[in-house]
Amino acid sequence: MRSPVLPLTWHLARASGRRGLQSHLLSAAAAAAGALVLLTLLAAYLGAGTRADRTAWRTPDAVAAEQATAVQTLGTTYVDHRPVTVVSLAQLPNRPATPAPPGLDRFPAPGRTYLSPALAKLMRELPAGQLANRFPTGTDHGTVTEAGLAAPEELVAVIGRTPTDPAITRAAEGSALDTLAARARVNGFTGTRPSMFTSFDQQAAVLGGGLLVVPVVVLASAAGRLGAARREQRLAALRLAGATPRQILAMTGAESAAVGLAGGFLGAVAYTLLLPVLARVPYGIGTWYTGQLWVGVAWLLTVVAVVAVLTSVSAMTTLRGVARSPLGVAQQADPRRTKLIRLVLFVAVGLYVTVTAHGGGLDTGQSLALIVLVYGAFWTLGPWVVDMLGRLLSRFARRPATLLAARRLSDDPRGAWRTVSGLVLAGLVAGFFTVGQVGIVGYDYPGQVAVRAEHGDPRELAVRARELLAEAKVRATVETVDTEVWDGILSGDKGVVVHVRGGQEQVDTASTALSDLSPGNLPFTQDYVNADGDITTRLIGEMGLAVLGLGFLVAAASAGLTAAATVLDRRRVYGLLRLAGTPLKVLDRARTRETALPLVVLAGGTTATGIYAGMKVNEMFHLEPDASGAVRLALCVGLGAVTMFAALAGSRPLLRKVTAERTQDPD
Repeated sequence: MRSPVLPLTWHLARASGRRGLQSHLLSAAAAAAGALVLLTLLAAYLGAGTRADRTAWRTPDAVAAEQATAVQTLGTTYVDHRPVTVVSLAQLPNRPATPAPPGLDRFPAPGRTYLSPALAKLMRELPAGQLANRFPTGTDHGTVTEAGLAAPEELVAVIGRTPTDPAITRAAEGSALDTLAARARVNGFTGTRPSMFTSFDQQAAVLGGGLLVVPVVVLASAAGRLGAARREQRLAALRLAGATPRQILAMTGAESAAVGLAGGFLGAVAYTLLLPVLARVPYGIGTWYTGQLWVGVAWLLTVVAVVAVLTSVSAMTTLRGVARSPLGVAQQADPRRTKLIRLVLFVAVGLYVTVTAHGGGLDTGQSLALIVLVYGAFWTLGPWVVDMLGRLLSRFARRPATLLAARRLSDDPRGAWRTVSGLVLAGLVAGFFTVGQVGIVGYDYPGQVAVRAEHGDPRELAVRARELLAEAKVRATVETVDTEVWDGILSGDKGVVVHVRGGQEQVDTASTALSDLSPGNLPFTQDYVNADGDITTRLIGEMGLAVLGLGFLVAAASAGLTAAATVLDRRRVYGLLRLAGTPLKVLDRARTRETALPLVVLAGGTTATGIYAGMKVNEMFHLEPDASGAVRLALCVGLGAVTMFAALAGSRPLLRKVTAERTQDPD
């Protein structure tokens, strides 16, 4: 016998008319927003991995001498605080030809130089004495294409040399502490160690995704709860007419899955169209190549399916009352109370997170798990706080709008919590990133250019350095370091240190003038010494800004859609109140207070938690409080308030429209 579930579901969806269509459109919009942000987060994660893979060929993995076909060196220099990666390659005689590196059309012949487009452009823009004279380009050079680059802005030079060139034989070996230099015999370019400039990108993307995934999943699952009140009334009537709980669940799941699927595909289309725009967002070493952010059809369909499942499951979880007591739902006599166990769980999770975080030594996965636990704790506590707040306000309310708001809070605490949950969770991130100064304090060697003397006499190098600097018209003093001095820029190595007078242009000119002073050992500045810390600090800062921006975007979408859906759900209640003589201004004020009161209490709590976590991070790095953090926090709080009230204002015309209909329809 054919099941009546699908035909009946289709019939009821068509019979719901314009109001049902409005609820479905809002649900689809929520699902689309969730799918779009999920795909963006996934694209950042996968794209960061692709970028890291594209830089792994530059750090050579040594092979046995009898298997080697070439010698490869890695060096790093800086211009205007921007890193320039220099790869030198030499084909070994009487060995098979070495394949071309990624991004090059062939293995570079001695004297042949390949430049990334960004480096070639910068060399044309800057005086030759600041940059171009560091490389043996002559009048012609090849181009490193996208396959060998992590970002369009990356500065990379690949130079062909002979095996006996001092730039090859005397090149620095590098170490675990200095990954910006390396030398090894190779027979190909299948390196497994990404560049320092891209190695942390994916971990930072994971942490940023961990801070956003819960609010985004909540938004996607909220699509199934929009219009829940209307759906419950309709299904309660069917339940009283003889429908089984299984049939009710199947109808709800099918309807919500279809809406979630449509919204998910809409979000996937939006993501595809926005790829060129997303590629222009800087992250780490620079912006993206569009192909790096394409997740592929398989992941695209997976995210759409996940959104549809979340929407369906979320909708079905609201039907416990329909299955248990359909008459109570039909008569709207089902008080949605919350239980004290929510507070107990919150306290237990809070204690566990505090103890675990205090112990330290957490890896990325453990940190991500703690972040999700904190989000889950606040998500569990939220409805209970809203319920208690509604009960408390109803006892002390002196104005009609406040009394109406209090009654709505206690009647449906979960619905009120869903309206403000996005911004409440965003407050946790805002409190942390505006106060916490996450980063590594670097060394301060302003105006210094150092050259190691691993294969020469530092005194001879100092004499030659003075001549080169005089030819380049750089005003500087040259210091010889021939003993192990660990508190200087050379960090225990022998060499020369040049103290340049003037700005960054003079420092760059000095670096260019000294580029051939000690073959195989490029001049370096404090940018080189502080590279690791600067990369980490910049990545965390960019991640924080991205999380704040996307967090508030998700909060705005969640608040706006939920506020509009709430108006449609309470259409009958609002209409009866208007028929009873309640002014529209009172209803609107009640709606505003119903949102503002739990927002102040809960967002204040999560923001305070984020501030506390940020202060603990500052203590860990022995950093003094930054006054600018208070300004950033005030801006975030202001932005959040504007976002929430703008969302409420957006649904005000809908409230006016539904309350203007004085006749009550059968539902």
